[in-house]
Amino acid sequence: MKPSPPRGSLVSLSLSMLLASLGTSIANVGLPSLAHVFDASFHAVQWVVLAYLMAITAVIVSAGRLGDRLGRRRVLLTGLLLFAVACALCGAAPSLEWLIAARVLQGLGAATMMAMTLAMVGDTVTPERTGRVMGLLGTMSAVGTAMGPSVGGLLLSLWGWRALFLAGLPLSVVAAALAFGYLPVDRVAATAAARESFFSVLKDPGLRAGLAMSAWVSAVIMATFVVGPFYLSRGLGLEPAWMGLAMAVGPCVAALSGVPAGRLTDRLGSPRMTLTGLGVMALGALSLSLASGLVAYLAALVILTTGYSLFQAANNTAVMSDVQPSRRGTVSGLLNLSRNLGLIFGASALGAVFAWACPDVTQAEAQNVANGLHVTFGVALALIAAASTIAWRRLSAVTCPQNTR
Repeated sequence: MKPSPPRGSLVSLSLSMLLASLGTSIANVGLPSLAHVFDASFHAVQWVVLAYLMAITAVIVSAGRLGDRLGRRRVLLTGLLLFAVACALCGAAPSLEWLIAARVLQGLGAATMMAMTLAMVGDTVTPERTGRVMGLLGTMSAVGTAMGPSVGGLLLSLWGWRALFLAGLPLSVVAAALAFGYLPVDRVAATAAARESFFSVLKDPGLRAGLAMSAWVSAVIMATFVVGPFYLSRGLGLEPAWMGLAMAVGPCVAALSGVPAGRLTDRLGSPRMTLTGLGVMALGALSLSLASGLVAYLAALVILTTGYSLFQAANNTAVMSDVQPSRRGTVSGLLNLSRNLGLIFGASALGAVFAWACPDVTQAEAQNVANGLHVTFGVALALIAAASTIAWRRLSAVTCPQNTR
């Protein structure tokens, strides 16, 4: 049995996940300042965010495969150093075009960091501890997302927009130093499994199920960020400051519940906890489809996000635990890709459902906006039900293996 990993290795993986998530959310608060400084339109400065997300989505699977072939520690170190260089280039940008190009490089580094952190869990801890580390990484992802607007606003007010990007430079250097000092040295074997196409990896039905559930659940979570602001502002009449506090409830709950969710996964098993998490999410989505008023909305959001933490820790553990060591990078990349695609689907498809149910949101009455919220999460409930069906089949296969013969 592996001894308990040095804390430095877990800090390195946690910082890598935190920085990748922080890079997604911290730039948003600076868009108005960037539009003013560079005399650019909203659509132009929006590419500061989009370039980062598109770079991650485009290369995250390739980054995972590269880790399998060249060594995950080596590739993670390269990603961290690339992220650090990109932070410096962003902070020194003399033009918007320069900044967008540097954000592409930052996204490439972030993709490598996200893929390698999940992949290296199996190289770092015993199977009995996998769930809690997956929960820890889920917590760091949620903390990074939640910290972005608040930390970004503070940096922006004190030192200007360049500080939004330069802040990641020292942290990424620290993460790289810890990774170099504490993560296990690569032992790369040029196996056929490391060279094979990720399409052949997708032949595994268990992996396909885990990826599909991840995408659908991520779409539901994204709906809270797309539809929630309209309900809070137009439906409930909250001022922007109060709306921001209400929007922070979900990420804060995810941050607090990530590690306990991982411990429950280690204790009760990932198939059972996957289904439990989806059941809690279904209760949250049902509550949102009926919510009326701020207290009911926040209570439903807490339930939904708690369920998401349970699901994410359990599903990530199930997917990564069943993978051959030579394929962990590729599968980690696919798992992150499924999440990103789910976020895109949630923003577009569930956003379209809300727009259909509440066509003119700028002029709509409060009740019409509430109806849009209810219809959107009614559809979201159907997505969770579909994921629950898959999870139930997985649990049945584990508890009653004779049924699968």
